Amino acid sequence: MADQTGEEPDDAARPRLLTTGELAKALGLRPRTIQKYRAEGLITPAEESIGGHARWVEADVRDQMRELRERRKRERDSE
Repeated sequence: MADQTGEEPDDAARPRLLTTGELAKALGLRPRTIQKYRAEGLITPAEESIGGHARWVEADVRDQMRELRERRKRERDSE
């Protein structure tokens, strides 16, 4: 798809979208764990297919999970 300048976007500039299974393997988790975190609103996919399948950017999910760990640590420390 062409951008506003009429040029095709550089594929190298776009992060690779992973399926839930691919993401789980990259993170060393089970796909069900990823699905559970998504259902609980703890992580969100970069995109969702028309059929409702999540597509993930690994770096984004790693950032989301790091933020989640930090938030949980702060909550434990404040108790």
